[in-house]
Amino acid sequence: MAQDIERIHTASAPPPGGHYAQAVAAGDLVFVSGQLGGRPDGSPTHGLPFREQAAQAISNLLAVVAAAGSGPDRILKVTAYVVGIENWPEFNDVYAEILGENRPARSVVPVPVLHHGYLVEIEAVALRTVPAAA
Repeated sequence: MAQDIERIHTASAPPPGGHYAQAVAAGDLVFVSGQLGGRPDGSPTHGLPFREQAAQAISNLLAVVAAAGSGPDRILKVTAYVVGIENWPEFNDVYAEILGENRPARSVVPVPVLHHGYLVEIEAVALRTVPAAA
């Protein structure tokens, strides 16, 4: 039996800038597209300090996760793309502050540049909240 694929969209995160969904869910899994640090209204943060961009990108990720019926405690895997390895410690600090005790598997990949001059992009795989038994 084929699973239905659901495209997830929320106004609490920036709209996609290309031909993709903010997230796609199939069964219990949610695949969140890379989130940059733009604000939900589409206004940019690429000129702001790294910490502010990272916090906004993580907030965008969490908004999409919530719209998919999940939460920070249900995130399985995170991949973060960070411009400049020197930003890794600050990314780790912001990430830990926001996610708290939640510790999904994670990779941080240093990259030379990101789209629109952003300094961080973050994507994730999460589980949906288990629905109550009928």
